Amino acid sequence: MSKLKYALFTGCTAKQSTPELLSSTLAVAEKLGIEITILEEASCCGASHLQDFDEFLAHVLNARNICYAEKLGLTMITICNTCQLNSAMTKHALDTDPKLKARVNEKLAEVGLEYKGTSEIKHFLYCLIDEYGLENIKDKVEVPLSHLNIAPFYGCHNIRPSELHHTSNGGENPYNPTSLDRLIDALEGHPVDYDHKNKCCGFHVELQANHTSEVLAGNAMVDAIDNNADIMVTPCPLCHLKMDTYQDDVGKVIGRDIELPVLHMPQMVALALGCTPKEIGLNFHVQKATHLTA
Repeated sequence: MSKLKYALFTGCTAKQSTPELLSSTLAVAEKLGIEITILEEASCCGASHLQDFDEFLAHVLNARNICYAEKLGLTMITICNTCQLNSAMTKHALDTDPKLKARVNEKLAEVGLEYKGTSEIKHFLYCLIDEYGLENIKDKVEVPLSHLNIAPFYGCHNIRPSELHHTSNGGENPYNPTSLDRLIDALEGHPVDYDHKNKCCGFHVELQANHTSEVLAGNAMVDAIDNNADIMVTPCPLCHLKMDTYQDDVGKVIGRDIELPVLHMPQMVALALGCTPKEIGLNFHVQKATHLTA
């Protein structure tokens, strides 16, 4: 296998609220021999909030980020579902609308950049599955996760709208996603099947509709627990923040005690590849997660 090389768009959350996501991503890359260049010049993707306020500015912002990957001649990878969605939305808009692309490039020219559309945008989850390969990952497993029932939580923005993602995730069905399940299988864990694995976590309505947010998160976690999940895993740090840090509040709203460790997808992979809990920041979780090694 030729060495895989990517430009990593970290987004904001992995550098601030969930640094364990970034450290575990880099740990996985090192274990698998994947070369990562962090796009240090990149800025926020707009977090699906700027887009509602100023769509054009959001496109300029995301196009600017993509330009740095284009300058390196690399695929831009993301480790946040919302970053993936917003970057993909901009790429799709500019690649299909020459007039919009010209307007955006007029603004980018002010900082010496030009969006060309030459870099693919892909979530790290699908780089591992589609490009590194599940069989190759399986060959690298040092600590099988066979002692864990793992509930995959896909969230919204990595699988919907499907027309934005179908070219970058092998045709994932938003109604029946399978990527995380297949990755869990490759790591010799036991994927938990439950109805809420592809639902919303409630993160983006936390401030506007707190009760609804807690119910959404609670429904997913209780569904996973009732189907014998030991842990939950998600490819999105925003889903992680909601599920990990709000368990007490969610429990009060839905009337159930909730104690469910929630891992970032790269943390799960890193554990199976032999990284220690401390190396990948399991000690930073609100819900205890340092006891998961066999």
